[in-house]
Amino acid sequence: MSLNAAIPGGTERRALIPSNASQRIIAAGIVLVFLYYASSVVMTILLAVLIAYFLDPLVEWLENRGLPRGLGSLLTVLLMVAVGVAVISALWYRAEDFASEWPKYSAKLRAARQAVESRMASIEAHVKEITPEEKASRGTLRVEQAESTRSYLLEKLGSITNLVIEGTFVPFLVFFMLAAKRDVWHATLQLFPPAQRTQVKRALEEVGRVLRGYVMGNVFVMFILAAASTVFFLIKGLDYPWLAGFISGVLNLVPYFGTVLSAIPPIILGMMKWNSALDYFEVIAVMFTFHFIGLNVLYPKIIGRKVQLNALAVTLGLLFWGWLWGGMGFLLGIPVTASIKVICDHLEGWEPVGRWLGT
Repeated sequence: MSLNAAIPGGTERRALIPSNASQRIIAAGIVLVFLYYASSVVMTILLAVLIAYFLDPLVEWLENRGLPRGLGSLLTVLLMVAVGVAVISALWYRAEDFASEWPKYSAKLRAARQAVESRMASIEAHVKEITPEEKASRGTLRVEQAESTRSYLLEKLGSITNLVIEGTFVPFLVFFMLAAKRDVWHATLQLFPPAQRTQVKRALEEVGRVLRGYVMGNVFVMFILAAASTVFFLIKGLDYPWLAGFISGVLNLVPYFGTVLSAIPPIILGMMKWNSALDYFEVIAVMFTFHFIGLNVLYPKIIGRKVQLNALAVTLGLLFWGWLWGGMGFLLGIPVTASIKVICDHLEGWEPVGRWLGT
């Protein structure tokens, strides 16, 4: 008697394993395609979810004071919009002042670029002197594609318009998420069998704590780095220290590339004041110090215990979501990966994936 005959359903079980694996691969591919082509919708929803979790404690505080949740949600969203408009207006006025003086900085940048190009041309000439000449010189066909300025402007205007339209949806989504939080949670739990609802509720609560801790921690660390950068730029006597300090504080939160990105604004502003290379090295050293302290001291203390992702998971998450969604993927990559870890921790059969992503 064969083994398949001795074990009931042996052939069916062996055939079911590759089938399930194939179904999972196909399902993952469908999800990936959906996330790519519906990126604008998904990113808008995820951004609204992050903001809603960030503002939810204020809504609950107002509700505990006797204010209806709908009215508290409306006041909270209006406060968020007012603060956002105030910050953007302040930055806009400073950016306009900087734009009026941009010709001076652009002249310095052109001079620096020409110096680098001349040095590269000199190095290339010396390299050609020591390399053997080719036996036969072949003509090089150079094809230049002239891009229409009008089409370029229309393309950029279209992308900006889409960004503005997507941004206008965020306050409405945040309001509905805050006002209908209990109804949404109840409807979500009803999607699962009664035996699993307690576990699903715990997972959702933990996801909420992770997202809220991530957003609040990032805001706190950003303000610390922005304040430290502003004080340093004031000491260095840079123009527009508040604008440069805020931008550098935000850019310093970018993992790995934060040092380079945060040093760009003060270096450009310092080109009108500094003639010594020591000043530029000092800026790079200080920005590296801020970046190191922010990501290795403040970030683990304030955010690390909430997110609970190891360094490899953070790196892979940033690479994947950045590749999929671009710049917004770097913003949403860590909270999305942390949410996936929480779901894996509470999903039967996926616990090893959660442990691998964790610390």
